[in-house]
Amino acid sequence: MVPDKLKFGDEIRVIAPARSLSIMNDESKKVAVKTLEDMGFKVTFSKNCEETDEFCSSSIKSRIDDLYEAFLDKNVKAILSVIGGYNSNQLLDYIDFEIIKKNPKIICGYSDITILSNAIYKMTNLITYSGPHFSSFGMKKGIEYTKKYFKKCLIEENEFEVQSSNQWSDDPWYLDQENRAFFENEGYEVINEGTAKGKIIGGNLCTFNLLQGTKYMPDLEDTILFIEDDDLSSPETFDRNLQSLIHQPNFDKVKGIILGKFQLDMKITKEQLYKIIKTKPVCNNIPVIAEVNFGHTTPQITFPIGGEAEIIANEKNVKIKISKH
Repeated sequence: MVPDKLKFGDEIRVIAPARSLSIMNDESKKVAVKTLEDMGFKVTFSKNCEETDEFCSSSIKSRIDDLYEAFLDKNVKAILSVIGGYNSNQLLDYIDFEIIKKNPKIICGYSDITILSNAIYKMTNLITYSGPHFSSFGMKKGIEYTKKYFKKCLIEENEFEVQSSNQWSDDPWYLDQENRAFFENEGYEVINEGTAKGKIIGGNLCTFNLLQGTKYMPDLEDTILFIEDDDLSSPETFDRNLQSLIHQPNFDKVKGIILGKFQLDMKITKEQLYKIIKTKPVCNNIPVIAEVNFGHTTPQITFPIGGEAEIIANEKNVKIKISKH
C-alpha cells in the first residue's frame, strides 16, 4: 500500500514514539512549525507528546494512544515523529496493526523510528518513510536539501534521482543556530560496482537489528538495503552490526547496499569501510554505494521503506533512483 501524497493545506500530526517533545527548546519548536507551515501544511501535536519520565519518554499507553489517534483522525494526512531515542521497540507488541492497515497514511522519522517504519511495513504492507523528524525542521540553515527530498518523496508522484547535497554538516546545530560548520560534499563513494533493482528496507543499522528474530523483521529477499549508523557506534560495532544482519535469512538475496554518511565522532575511515565490506564475501557480488545523504548527519533525503529503488554504480556513472514511493 502506498499512502496518499501530501497536498497543500494538509494536517501533519506530531507524535513522540520515543523521546518527548519536551526535550526541544522553544526556538527550535517555533522554527519547525513555521518551516512546515511555510511549506503549506497545518501542524498539530498529539495530546501526550510532551509527557516525560526519567527516560525522557512517556508511558507505553500514552505513546500507543497518540499513535492510534493520529492514524484514526481523518483530518490527519501524515505523522511525524518528534525525534528518535531508544525505546520505540517497547511499542511493537501493543500495536493493533489492523488499525494502521485500515487507516493508511504517511508516517516519517529516522533513527529509533527505524523500528516502527520497518515493523509497520512488515505487518501491514504499508509503505512508510525514513526521513526528517519534526525536530529536523527546527534547523534554520542547511535545511533546503532536506525539504527538497521531503517534497519529492511525500508530495510528488514521479520517480526521482537522489543527488548529493553540495554541503553537509554534523554539528549540534540546535545549540547554536547561527554559527554552523559545513563541509563541501565530495559525492558518492562506490565500494562495489554493479546495477540493481529492489525493494527498499533499512534505516539505522543498530536499531534495525533489534528486529532480528521477531515477527516484525522484514524479509531481505530482493531488497536494496539503506543503512547507516550514528556516533554511538564505532568502526568495530558497525562491522559487528553488519555481520549480524548478514547472518539473517535471505541476506544472500539482497540486491544492493546504500550506506548513509557516518558521523564524525564515529571515526570511520574510507580504508576501514572498504575493508569491512570487502571482507564479507556475500557483499562483494552486489553494488555498494557510500556517502549518501541520510542518517544522523544533515541534510538528509526521505526514502520509502517498502518502496523501490534502482542503482547504477561504476567509476563513471553513479545513480540512485527511487521509482516507487
